[in-house]
Amino acid sequence: MINRRIACASLALAPLAQPWAQAFPVRPIQMLVGFAPGGGADLVARVLAPHLVQELGQPVIVENRPGVGGNVATRYLATEAKADGHTILMGTIAALAINPNLYKEKIGYDPDRDLAPITNAVDSCNVLVVPASSPLHDVSQLVAACRTASSLTYGSSGVGTAGHLAGVLLSSLTGTKPLHVPYKSGGGLMTAMLSGEVDFSFASGVTALAQVRGGKLRALAVTTARRAAELAQVPTMVEAGVAGFVSNNWYGIVAPAATPRPVIDRLNAACVKVLGKPEVVAALRAQVLEASPMSPDEFGTFMRAERAKWGKLIREAGVTLESV
Repeated sequence: MINRRIACASLALAPLAQPWAQAFPVRPIQMLVGFAPGGGADLVARVLAPHLVQELGQPVIVENRPGVGGNVATRYLATEAKADGHTILMGTIAALAINPNLYKEKIGYDPDRDLAPITNAVDSCNVLVVPASSPLHDVSQLVAACRTASSLTYGSSGVGTAGHLAGVLLSSLTGTKPLHVPYKSGGGLMTAMLSGEVDFSFASGVTALAQVRGGKLRALAVTTARRAAELAQVPTMVEAGVAGFVSNNWYGIVAPAATPRPVIDRLNAACVKVLGKPEVVAALRAQVLEASPMSPDEFGTFMRAERAKWGKLIREAGVTLESV
């Protein structure tokens, strides 16, 4: 009897919910970014925000909440934000796929349980680079050097970052063991690369592009399945001879799990339209970013596959971090 009453009440309220969803949004939308201004996630959010204003008819305010590889902002969205679509997150591969597998302690959210996928936004390649003075001119030479030179080093912007795990993936696929040297930021990594402090790195496309064009770094390959438009002459890792090496550094948009599906669909439609605008595509490509929108269900499936992929690699390599 109680279950029947609940079902009847839900049916009675259904007509009221639909007009509310159609009216969404009714106030400004807060787009959280889990990293400091100037990074990749922040850049993507600020490219999309003014165009989303046009589509949604409300201000879209980008708010940076940096900390613990994106965990701080993601945990806030999952546990404290209202599930009404007015607070969303520009999530990253770190917070949505890597961190749930990386930390020994619980991170305070479960992506499957606590987050609702809206859409992937962009794919970003990492670029395998060496200093311009390096004797290594292609990936085969680098792999051979990794096998014969026990002291070969690669840098990253921190343990568990996409650049670090790209190096772990290289080790796994080639049977090599270059020494990982983590830095505190992408800027620190670039300084080390330019000074020859480390032999190579999988640097973000945004960071590497200017240095490659300036002749200070040499690009050997990109980590994505397809070549990057802004580095069209640079082969993929697969083309360069490392079968199975695909490592996208992606950014996607999520909401709290209980957000009504009509609101999710409204946000998805707006994001997909914005990501298809020629001026947005051009602005992203100038930063070695490719628009890659998906439906909510496609993005959910993609995130689960990415968590499984990186989780397996992290466990096999024994990579962990203690504190969140």
